[in-house]
Amino acid sequence: MNRSTSLLLLSALAGTAMAQPLPPSSASSSPLMGGPVAPPSPQQTATLLARLAALDRANDPRRTLAPQADRQSYRIAAHHPGAAGQTIARVQHTYQGLRVFGSEAVVVTDPAGAIVSASVTDRRPGAQSLAAGGTAPPAPADVTPKLTPQQAIAAAIRPVRDRVETIEHRWQPVAELLLYPVVTSAPTIAAAAKPDAELNALDVQEVVQRYALAYYVRTRMVKGRQPRQLLYHDTIVDARTGEILAQWQALQTADHSGTGTGTGTGTGTGNSQYNGVVALSTSQDGQQFRMLDTTRGKGGRFGGMAITNADHSAMHNPDPGQVYASASNSWGDGKQYTGGSTTDANGQTAAVNAFWGLMNTYDTNRNVLGWQSLDGNNTATHIAVHVDRDYDNAFYDDRCKCMFIGDGGSYFYNLGSIDVIGHEMSHGVTAATADLVYAGESGGLNESHSDIGGEMVEAYARGGGAGATIPARGNDWLVGQEISRDSKPLRYMIKPSLDGRSADAWSTGLKKLDVHYSSGPNNRMFYFLAKGSNADPASDAYSKYLVKSPQAMTGIGNDKAYRIWFRALSTKFTSSTNYAAARARVLEAAQELYGAGSKEAVAVQRAYAAINVGADIDEAR
Repeated sequence: MNRSTSLLLLSALAGTAMAQPLPPSSASSSPLMGGPVAPPSPQQTATLLARLAALDRANDPRRTLAPQADRQSYRIAAHHPGAAGQTIARVQHTYQGLRVFGSEAVVVTDPAGAIVSASVTDRRPGAQSLAAGGTAPPAPADVTPKLTPQQAIAAAIRPVRDRVETIEHRWQPVAELLLYPVVTSAPTIAAAAKPDAELNALDVQEVVQRYALAYYVRTRMVKGRQPRQLLYHDTIVDARTGEILAQWQALQTADHSGTGTGTGTGTGTGNSQYNGVVALSTSQDGQQFRMLDTTRGKGGRFGGMAITNADHSAMHNPDPGQVYASASNSWGDGKQYTGGSTTDANGQTAAVNAFWGLMNTYDTNRNVLGWQSLDGNNTATHIAVHVDRDYDNAFYDDRCKCMFIGDGGSYFYNLGSIDVIGHEMSHGVTAATADLVYAGESGGLNESHSDIGGEMVEAYARGGGAGATIPARGNDWLVGQEISRDSKPLRYMIKPSLDGRSADAWSTGLKKLDVHYSSGPNNRMFYFLAKGSNADPASDAYSKYLVKSPQAMTGIGNDKAYRIWFRALSTKFTSSTNYAAARARVLEAAQELYGAGSKEAVAVQRAYAAINVGADIDEAR
């Protein structure tokens, strides 16, 4: 194992249960989440923070004796719906008023504001010494930076300028002063003698080596000369020396590589490229029909869920354009875009693809999980199609909380397949919930949630697009196969390494992979959780890590697997959750939903064991 310092923050999870969660239920037809929630009042915020402080003292009285404890506090960063009557707050840990990067709590409260449960990633100064009885590195005594935010931004941009002659800013860069824990990976005491190749994810712990006063710089740039390229980066810059401590790609893509509302609603007919003739929930405004759905989502830029025509607006700075409109409520010709008009029947097909995907993604999450739109609060979003020319990708942009879809080029057809649309919209759900850092193991989990979301949307849509459960079949577990010109999918969830780049199981080198490839083990875990494995070593569904009885683990189906995963993502994951922490949290979710000794909880343990995260166990006979 490489025991040098890792400059990407990964979590060592310290979880604490505060009260009994809702009783387990085996009913798969009940939504997990309640409806939209109002922002907390200042009094509610103050009460929650006071309760968190009291909880800290109650859980570890030694914290009150720690010399740095009086400098620690909390900051509510976001909130979203929980189960019916509950609210979930995303709470950042602060030190002398500065956020501690990746150190936070996910706090579930009941209607009275009492804490039901909390999931914590604790990176605060002093926390590790109190938890492990050792000596934690000190926090900086002085939190006054030597660099200005502008100088930090310049330092973050400098490596890009060295490689690229001309750059432009799509969004103005921002720099946040914070405390950055630099961590190192080390085996646990019990695993100290194990060779690297035999280490399991639970054999490794992440330990803070030092705390750096740093700027978290977010740049959203464009390579200014042909070929144009989006250069989205998140960078950690030492606030005293200007040294770059960490940097990662921040563009959330499918591949590596004016406001108004309609005056009526109706059902249009779309001739889609991948799904035949589909129904579309359009709006009518006078004599025109529009691809604006006011029955799904409220507000947003266009007053409802919308499909817009970017009309070849450059991918480095795309203008979403206007909502698709037509005198006819029959749209598209079902064929790949040929490069002509973006508004005639052939040009409309890309919009039909996206609209059907948007509707079904919204319905999957609302009808099955109770989660409304991307943010859970039913805020409308939009998808822009015909981005650039021959653009071989699709991406989610958190600044507008919207999606951009290319027509395809050398490698792909139009990127509006149902699983790709579900993938990109699932990035928006992650941003509203766990907000997993898009690097290392947390970045792999971020990408994995989008692949999982895309597959479950595909199963729901192809299974009829109605009802409160996800069908057991209907998806192909091949991410983006329909859009591929050579019929090879972007990712294989049954055995990710079939693409030649992704990992099948956890290893110490996983965090060094691009997030589209470090997602592989968790994608495979989810496949095993839903479908089960195969005991034949020649099968793609075989795992050498499954050694208990029966060797072929039993799956629990798409519906239960997605409910468990989503509960963990939305109520337990923090931004720095890694694979080991994900296993613990997904297992907690299964136990809360179905019971501690349930077959579902056993399946979670076996599915993670199958990717070298935790030990395998026997199934009950």
